[in-house]
Amino acid sequence: MADFSNYLDFERPVVELETELMRLKSLVEAGDLTQVDEVERVERKLEKSRTDVYGGLTAYQRVRLSRHFDRPFTLDYVDRLITGFVELHGDRLFRDDPAIVAGIGKLNSEPVAIVGQQRGRTTQERIRRNFGMPNPEGYRKALRIFHLAERFGLPLLLFIDTQGAFPGLEAEERGQAEAIARNLYELAALRTPVISIVIGEGGSGGALALGVCDRLMMLENSTYSVITPEGCASILWGKSDADNVAEHAKTAAESLQLTARSLKELGVCDEIIKEPQGGAHRDPEQAAELVGRAIVKQLATLRALNVDELIELRYKKFRAIGQIAS
Repeated sequence: MADFSNYLDFERPVVELETELMRLKSLVEAGDLTQVDEVERVERKLEKSRTDVYGGLTAYQRVRLSRHFDRPFTLDYVDRLITGFVELHGDRLFRDDPAIVAGIGKLNSEPVAIVGQQRGRTTQERIRRNFGMPNPEGYRKALRIFHLAERFGLPLLLFIDTQGAFPGLEAEERGQAEAIARNLYELAALRTPVISIVIGEGGSGGALALGVCDRLMMLENSTYSVITPEGCASILWGKSDADNVAEHAKTAAESLQLTARSLKELGVCDEIIKEPQGGAHRDPEQAAELVGRAIVKQLATLRALNVDELIELRYKKFRAIGQIAS
């Protein structure tokens, strides 16, 4: 019987066929050559099923894929793309925030600075990293790395993967809004190339704090929005209609235009990075390779600009977002 624990409900037809194909192949390998034609038939059926399922995903299905627990996180990409990574800790004001990973290393022998939100893989790690929801000290740690990158002329790579900044009372007491606003302000005029990559769920100001950049790239099944579909549904339809919250969230996801394709059309996203079929979690090695290629390509373009041109184009990029033709 197939194990569906690591798959989403809409993936069930694909998983059933993959399980059947594995069973048939094991029979052939054991010497039952009568199953060869059946293997070929199931392979064709599986390819069609994958195309049907993953080629026609709704906005809310992509939201669910962006949250998949097996999806590669910031440190997974760092491990695969960055050599000699040295993690830096603390904001020099309060404490270290494990929800934000920051440091320096080399991408294809070129020194770079890296900042990214980090969710936990295990229950204990999720709690320690606050489920990837940073506190103000996390954003102030990120700000330290922004300035370090600027001082030494290092390209800055920002990995976005959070439902939002931590909304707790203690975070507000320590200046959550100011910390996010300060990052937006500083990134807007940072005198070094900045590339942001949405690798999972990019939510609210918590994501935007790492989103002011020269190039914003999104993985194919990532999302980027001012609010989660569930949060939007709760505001628009009210918590009293809890029985229909899932359906309302689907409607909200479509209206929010939070997918990579929608945001590319709106001019928010500069490049969509293709994912392995079924999502980045299906083949993390290939996903990392595709992300690495995209970063290297964009860095080559940005490196050709002088700093003043870089900042002027960054300013024009954000001034152009949201314009509506008359």
